[in-house]
Amino acid sequence: MVEIRLARWAGFCFGVKRAIEIAQETIKKRAGPVYTLGPLIHNDQVVEKLTQLGIKKIDFLEQAENRGTLIIRSHGVGPQILKKAEQYRLTVVDATCPYVRKTQQLASDYALKGMQVVIIGSREHPEVKGLVDWTNGQALVVERPREVENLPDLTKIAVLAQTTQSLANFQVVVNLLKQKAGTQLEINNTICNATRLRQQAASGLAREVGIMIVVGGKNSANTKELFHLCQSTGTPTYQVETAQELKGLWFKNINTAGLTAGASTPHWILEEVKNKMKELAEINEGNLNESLGENEVLVENQVIFETADKDGELVEKESGFRMSLKENAAVKPPIQGEIVSGTVVQVGTNEVMVDIGAKSEGVIPLRELSSFPNVISPSEVVQVGDKIDVMIIKAEDSEGKLILSKERADTEKAWAALEELCHNGECVEGVVREVVKGGLLVDVGIRGFLPASLVEQGYAEDLNKYLETTIKAKIVELNRSQRKVILSRKSVLEEETATKRQELFANLEEGQRVKGIVRRLTNFGAFIDLGGADGLLHISELAWYRINHPSELLNIDEEIEVVVLRVDNENGKISLSLKQLIPNPWDNITEKYPVDSIVKARVTRLAPFGAFVQLEPGVEGLVHISHLANYHIVSPDEIVQSGDEINVKVLSVNPAEKRMRLSLREANPEPKNRGRQKADEPQFTP
Repeated sequence: MVEIRLARWAGFCFGVKRAIEIAQETIKKRAGPVYTLGPLIHNDQVVEKLTQLGIKKIDFLEQAENRGTLIIRSHGVGPQILKKAEQYRLTVVDATCPYVRKTQQLASDYALKGMQVVIIGSREHPEVKGLVDWTNGQALVVERPREVENLPDLTKIAVLAQTTQSLANFQVVVNLLKQKAGTQLEINNTICNATRLRQQAASGLAREVGIMIVVGGKNSANTKELFHLCQSTGTPTYQVETAQELKGLWFKNINTAGLTAGASTPHWILEEVKNKMKELAEINEGNLNESLGENEVLVENQVIFETADKDGELVEKESGFRMSLKENAAVKPPIQGEIVSGTVVQVGTNEVMVDIGAKSEGVIPLRELSSFPNVISPSEVVQVGDKIDVMIIKAEDSEGKLILSKERADTEKAWAALEELCHNGECVEGVVREVVKGGLLVDVGIRGFLPASLVEQGYAEDLNKYLETTIKAKIVELNRSQRKVILSRKSVLEEETATKRQELFANLEEGQRVKGIVRRLTNFGAFIDLGGADGLLHISELAWYRINHPSELLNIDEEIEVVVLRVDNENGKISLSLKQLIPNPWDNITEKYPVDSIVKARVTRLAPFGAFVQLEPGVEGLVHISHLANYHIVSPDEIVQSGDEINVKVLSVNPAEKRMRLSLREANPEPKNRGRQKADEPQFTP
């Protein structure tokens, strides 16, 4: 039996899926004609479906009618196209992939700074053409490492990558550019995370299988990269667009076959290819029974005749023998071990009566209803009228009744389903039935064990909260002979987090306001959960004034709004700021506190040379020791203490250095006391 393994991250990426959703939503809302300039994505089958919905692909803007709607495809376009669309009075709906849009912004910014932009990618690809346009046509494009030596001598280079570029090619070109660059080289790895993950998973799988199938459009750049990566492992690799392009000879003498797909390949095409691969593999193994004649095939006890129509396509014709099989199926005698369908006709206290269409009704004892021993009553599992599958475990008992088992039928079906899910790396859903030592027992058709360490991404403090809840999990170990099913909910959560992280980084922009939850406080700042990744809110960005610890302003699990300062896609870091949401108190300091004005202040700390006072949060000034009193003092605490409220006179203000000179002496020219005396210190009169 050929094992077919699907690579992780195969198929639609976030940007492509988003573009299709935007297109579908646009056609619902717009009354006039809707166009895409070129195909929305590089997949002919998806484009055809969009055409059927009413979205027309055009090659030139001149083909569009005025006042129509133009959807910008996921690859994006340059500013010249946008300007021209405006001239044609077209309503523009932007479906550009967020990763591409970020790269466009970088290209534009670097060009404005006077740097030479070098784009690593395919110069004929629409995404790259758009990027070049964002540099006003000044960018240089490098497809392969050998092209670097042909570049002119450059002093200031900014490197960008086509978002679907091979990471290996990017790194080789960058290393060559480092040798050629002059005084300044800025490298931006703008390959999207989904592309990197898809390529790594595909090349890794290609090394483990006997044949590799790559599904995607003939014009899809990322599909071509996948094909070349898999081919470079030495494994026979074939690229197809649809299931019809698969050849049976490819699977001859093959034990394992790998399957992956480009970012523009929808799930339904991937499934069609996968099913066709199974079919071709079975044909090569000779599993199809041809005992009914040259043009007959017996499949699962159904007899069909295959004949060719005028176009050579196979057409099924039902034989009279098949009809007679159907007619006699209802009266065939029950066979021990057979799984049949039936209807619950009676639910008792210890057993369930089921009509399976035989001459006598069957009985399911309580112990044969479920694999979980804590079932007390049959009504917990089934109700009258339920359609269920059962296994015949005894043809007749002493009363002439069939003895049936729902638990064994469910187990057989469950094992088959679990084996399929496990091979494909897909999730399984189940209900948590018990909390046991070390984890949870989950009903996935049979009993599965979910270790406590694999329940959550961190430590699971309370397992009881999961009782009777439905969860998703990955199968990490499956052994039918030992009846062992080990599950991991943690793996599902990690994948969901990775997807959310990818979407978050694709949409985050510097200067953007976002909301998040305070998850952790440290001496140097706070970590804020932004829904997919944590951002660091450094202690210096909490307020315009000095604080000793983030707990002075923040609480764990508190929701706050912050500003994005920096996004480091390559290292997965996000820098945040809270203080940027409020004005800097020093911006208009000279207007609020003009020189010679008398203002109120609070003493915050004392130093040997004077006292620091706070006029408002974020604004501190120094009262020098010489300005604390109109007579000589040795220490500032002779006049003031921390926490004192005093009036001071503004002597000078330096907004650039955030410094302010103040005077208590000039605000109070004739103090009543010459200092502070301790209450218990006797006064001496000479």
